[in-house]
Amino acid sequence: MLVLVGLLAVAVASATLGDVAEGYCVSAGTADLRHRVADAVVRSGLSGQRRFSAGDLAARTVGVAPQVGRIAPLAVQVVTNLVLSVGGLVLLWRIDWRLVLTLAAAAPLGAVLLRMFAGQAAESVQRYQELQSEIATRLTDALAGVRTIRAAGTAELETERVLAPMPALAAAGRSLWSRYGGLAGRTTLLAPLTTVVVLAVAGLGLRAGRLSLGEFLAAAAYTPMALGLLSQIPLLVSLVRVRVSARRLLEVLDVPVRADGFRELPAGSGRLELRGVAVDGVLDRVDLVVPGGLIVAVVGASGAGKTVLAEVAGGLIAPDEGVVLLDGVLLDELAPEVLRREIAYAFEQPALLGRTVGDVIAYGGTAGGERIAEAAVVAQADAFVRRLPDGYATAMSEVPLSGGEAQRLGLARAFVRDARLLILDDATSSLDSITEAQVNQAVLQPGSRTRLLIAHRAATARRADLVVWLHAGRVRAVGPHDELWADDAYRTVFIPRGQ
Repeated sequence: MLVLVGLLAVAVASATLGDVAEGYCVSAGTADLRHRVADAVVRSGLSGQRRFSAGDLAARTVGVAPQVGRIAPLAVQVVTNLVLSVGGLVLLWRIDWRLVLTLAAAAPLGAVLLRMFAGQAAESVQRYQELQSEIATRLTDALAGVRTIRAAGTAELETERVLAPMPALAAAGRSLWSRYGGLAGRTTLLAPLTTVVVLAVAGLGLRAGRLSLGEFLAAAAYTPMALGLLSQIPLLVSLVRVRVSARRLLEVLDVPVRADGFRELPAGSGRLELRGVAVDGVLDRVDLVVPGGLIVAVVGASGAGKTVLAEVAGGLIAPDEGVVLLDGVLLDELAPEVLRREIAYAFEQPALLGRTVGDVIAYGGTAGGERIAEAAVVAQADAFVRRLPDGYATAMSEVPLSGGEAQRLGLARAFVRDARLLILDDATSSLDSITEAQVNQAVLQPGSRTRLLIAHRAATARRADLVVWLHAGRVRAVGPHDELWADDAYRTVFIPRGQ
């Protein structure tokens, strides 16, 4: 009795440990994959962002990664079943090689059935996951435009738009399980028929005296073992999901990531040079020299390539052709910490990352409280920050910001760095006229740093030392604003659309 209890305890403990080990492997594998995907997305930068929507990336990271994370337990199951099947074949061969040949006759049909199912199931799984990503993308788009939706009173219509792919999603799921049922029915029929034929051959051997009764009974036990893979349809479905999911994760992981450089910048004034820079569909062989320490405004009609030029100039994206140099050094050769230390950005819609207001301004650097406050003063943000409950220590979750206040924090984040190149991409568009004039007065003062401004107003271009006029992705002219103003086409750049 005690022996039986002991055996049961061992069996329960083994099953429990197996479940725990499987859970650990799946969770650890999933966590590692999510880390890799997140790292790849962040490192690929804007090129990855343009290829995959936020909703699609979320669906792949949250929903697809766990499927691939099950690869280790599934591999153990596959190996275990394969060993059992091979073991069954070996044992049958030792009894009578004719039994193995009889069983092998059914193998081609079984392989064809499994292959057909794997291909069809992969299509259904792929379609299912793509539709999940589509729904996630539509939902994130709706959340980003929730104010517009509420203002238009179109909540119900937007809900219908977000969930429009649901019927197709359900159809893809039904297709998978319908094919699963079809294969299960065929293999359920194939395995017993094969067993009957094998046993018939064994019976003939028993009658002819080649096999003993014990060997006949052993063959009856070993045949289902040898046919074990045919009964593992759920395992095959899981493997198909892993394969499709892995392919979708690899699409993200394979996005090219620029190799990090290692060089420091020599002393210099921030001279920026673009040589033959091309970005597919946006910039066309741009050659440009920005002398160090100057204020340069980039102007052009909508779609001329101003923002992409700013992204290339600061190393946010790599050009498809050509090179960019800062003080004579290729941006690709600069160490990441040097690149971000020496080039500062302020954007039209800044992402304010950090736990507190002070963290947001210091983000990516090591600036202390005094330097943070000085940058906020220049950005005209100090006054409203000091009115917050805890000033610069106020948690961002407790700070309701207007568009202009968000831009001022973004500007402060750029000003807090002692960068030799400052790039402002329409970074004052949400400021009122008085605040914008105050910020511009600080930005446009003569100084040691080079400033590249994406400008939409003639007043900003007038105060710059040079103006770069972009048209259809190419530099049309470079010169002082007053000289370019004589060109009628140049003046039209500053006329709002529709006027």
